[in-house]
Amino acid sequence: MKTLFIIFVLSAAAMAQETRREIVNAAPNPADDAKANSDKVPDVYAIPTQFERVLIFRFKYNTDLLAGLEKMVKTEKIKNAVILAGAGGVRGYHIHQVSNREFPSKNVFVKDPNMPADVISMNGYIMDGRIHAHISLATPDKAFGGHLEPGTTVFTFGIVTVGVLKEGTDLTHLDDKAYR
Repeated sequence: MKTLFIIFVLSAAAMAQETRREIVNAAPNPADDAKANSDKVPDVYAIPTQFERVLIFRFKYNTDLLAGLEKMVKTEKIKNAVILAGAGGVRGYHIHQVSNREFPSKNVFVKDPNMPADVISMNGYIMDGRIHAHISLATPDKAFGGHLEPGTTVFTFGIVTVGVLKEGTDLTHLDDKAYR
């Protein structure tokens, strides 16, 4: 019986696929990580705009979510947009999350290509054609999320709703950690 239990534990460990790796996300200019906040940058500001159109993207089985988003941004000629919602299921995931509180920032990349999960939400921005998407996922044991990375593949289906912003909307500094 003890031998059977050891074989079970080793088999379960071999099937576990989640990997984690942490990287330092240093600014291109290291002085940017050390600089203080500037009085010239407001604590908070508004960017007035309107939606020109709203698009709903549907992803089929085994499609990479991020690659599909990138394809649609090019196909639909989207410069700036808001990712409003997402739903569906994935066969596996790859995300990253911030993992420290001081500059330079660090990210931990979490990947499990064999763990199915429900997409319970997605949001983010498309800025000058560049995608900054966040995804929330749920398994029977937990809910979690982070920045969407390549390798998050669709299972049942994927749906992402995008609000394309009015031409001329300037999102230049929206996710610039050095703009402070």
